[in-house]
Amino acid sequence: MSQPDEPTRIAAPQAEAPRTLVARYRAVRRASEALARALTPEDQQAQSMPDASPTKWHLAHTSWFFETFLLEPRLAGYRPFDPRFAYLFNSYYEALGPRQPRPERGLLTRPSVADVIAYRRHVDEAMARLLATESEDALRPLVELGLAHEEQHQELILMDILHLFAASPLHPAYAPPRRTATVEVTPLGFVAFQGGLTEIGHAGEGFAFDNETPRHRVWLEPFELADRLVTNGEWLAFMRDGGYRRPGLWLSEGWARVQAEGWEAPLYWRQAEEGWLEMGLHGLRALDHAAPVSHVSLYEAEAYAAWAGARLPTEAEWEHAAREVRSGGGEFLGSGWLHAAPATPGPGLRQMFGDLWEWTRSAYSPYPGFRPAAGAVGEYNGKFMAGQFVLRGGACVTPAGHVRPSYRNFFYPHQRWMFSGVRLARDTAPGREPAQPDAEFERDVLLGLAKPQKSVPPKYFYDAEGSRLFEAICELPEYYPTRTEIGLLRRIAPEIAAEIPGNAALVEFGSGASLKTRVVLEAAPQVAVYAPIDISPQALSAAAKAIGRDYPGLALAPLAEDFTRALELPPQARGRPVVGFFPGSTIGNFTPEEARAFLERARRLLGDGAGFLVGLDLIKPEPQLIAAYDDALGVTAAFNKNLLGRMNRELGADFDLEAFDHRAVWSAAESRIEMHLKSRRHQDVVVAGRRFHFVVGETLHTENSYKFTVEGFARLAAEAGWTLQRAWTEAQPAFAVVLLKA
Repeated sequence: MSQPDEPTRIAAPQAEAPRTLVARYRAVRRASEALARALTPEDQQAQSMPDASPTKWHLAHTSWFFETFLLEPRLAGYRPFDPRFAYLFNSYYEALGPRQPRPERGLLTRPSVADVIAYRRHVDEAMARLLATESEDALRPLVELGLAHEEQHQELILMDILHLFAASPLHPAYAPPRRTATVEVTPLGFVAFQGGLTEIGHAGEGFAFDNETPRHRVWLEPFELADRLVTNGEWLAFMRDGGYRRPGLWLSEGWARVQAEGWEAPLYWRQAEEGWLEMGLHGLRALDHAAPVSHVSLYEAEAYAAWAGARLPTEAEWEHAAREVRSGGGEFLGSGWLHAAPATPGPGLRQMFGDLWEWTRSAYSPYPGFRPAAGAVGEYNGKFMAGQFVLRGGACVTPAGHVRPSYRNFFYPHQRWMFSGVRLARDTAPGREPAQPDAEFERDVLLGLAKPQKSVPPKYFYDAEGSRLFEAICELPEYYPTRTEIGLLRRIAPEIAAEIPGNAALVEFGSGASLKTRVVLEAAPQVAVYAPIDISPQALSAAAKAIGRDYPGLALAPLAEDFTRALELPPQARGRPVVGFFPGSTIGNFTPEEARAFLERARRLLGDGAGFLVGLDLIKPEPQLIAAYDDALGVTAAFNKNLLGRMNRELGADFDLEAFDHRAVWSAAESRIEMHLKSRRHQDVVVAGRRFHFVVGETLHTENSYKFTVEGFARLAAEAGWTLQRAWTEAQPAFAVVLLKA
């Protein structure tokens, strides 16, 4: 396989667009031939599948287009290069007569590559005469169509060559790779759009294909669009979660295709001993987990979206959102990348243009009022408006300047050899704030995984799914803390109420579903403001709404925040007596040093004279403790493993949840239960673009739950500036609620 003799021709940045029609014609035609110069004559004549075409056929067909639609009807005295080419290089124009069947284009050993280049020269010389004799305005519509058509075939050349090279056991490279800097993957975020009545379709001056018209109005419900494309690392998580083995995720025809063709991964992925590899125009290389996943069908895109709890955008949503994005940028063909690059950090929508064509869930159909042009040229787009789906945005093999926000590409839902990727969308629920990447979550996870004892802070258990699972844990017969504490609170509620001043603010740390709060509120109607603090916006919103519905006279001041970092109370809670509430023995999740620091911060937040009600799980027999954290139904195991799932969803990690076992261990020396996730094998895991190795038996430490004595906790609180005022205890199972005073 020969390497390109002039790689700079491929990698050269796109120059300023030629200002005249003649100059643009010359530039586009030269660009097509530059792509072919990287290939041997054997490469140019080969065809790998019925949907593909040999490179020399593309070069000849684009010349046939100019010859058929411009030269023969408009240039006096024009003589076709070879009348037989009308049969060989017609693509699908029924009005122009019979043609070589597409699956058999690879059988065309004649004409030779040299003959095809001679044909192009013949057509170019004739086009030069035509452009010199007629006005550009008269010729522009058909010439621009022919040039846009040729740019499409430049992309098709690279698509077909990649498919051809991928079929070779030698895995040849079309071009040498460019050196690139490592890019950290940011967590997937969503950008919200209000929707409403809008217009889509081409408007204004400049070329557009007929299928982009006419411009028309559409109604959009509020929606959110992912701020970047789905990455290879995120796709691996889908695969390891059985994505290609779960029929419930797939459209019926997609699942049939998975079974019939044995799909297990994107088209050009290859499994090797060292991990997944990917075949690209740079040859077979290690899979870049940070790069966007490519060469996936609509069926795969729909299945991934279902797995991720999202959907694909409609083409109207995509175009509406794309108006806010400059259509330059991206890694178009002129950049020389020839593969989709990782998203660079930044706000707003990224990778909308020039990385990968993005599947939409919209069927390729005519816009209202669409009419194909008269004659054979009218067959260009209209005849394909059935059974295909729309893709938007352009790809790394699309010529720069070729696409625009209204551009409609289209393929059949099973096809995968084009440079296609996935951007997620979702409906905006009323009152829901768009999700944003959690940079702190990413930082803490990466720091924790880099430690000799890998660990993740337990506060990250509580995303929406984690909060749901914890509520389920609280209903388990083995998990005594919740029901024991609620029983104790109900018994001592009148005594607690007597300690709460009138017109007070109740500030709850880590509110969750706020179930225990209701016991206090029922007994203490003098509470005027309820200020729950929780790291999960979804759980916080749901709990606040439920409390507000059941206690209409209570002012609500929810604060979406890590309660260990909250710096000031909400405005509604200031200037009044304050009582903190920290039930559930959550303080046991901290080390003694962390607990002391938290108590100091809580004292500063609540203020001098504040009260602080804290739940404490007391030391008890080991079997009782182990059962509470390793229940027979496996709910706690699912809660623990959800932390891995959250990293997969939000940080592009590729944890295989089945490759880890949940473990609960009692450490008598530390007076704590430890929760771990134990690796069942040697394995590498990628998180946010970084690779971490687990040996068999190695654990990820996810939680500590310290157990106390009342006397020992009183000493710890005193070191943080609190005085123990009262303590209420339950004997069996041993539990306590204490009241501290600042």
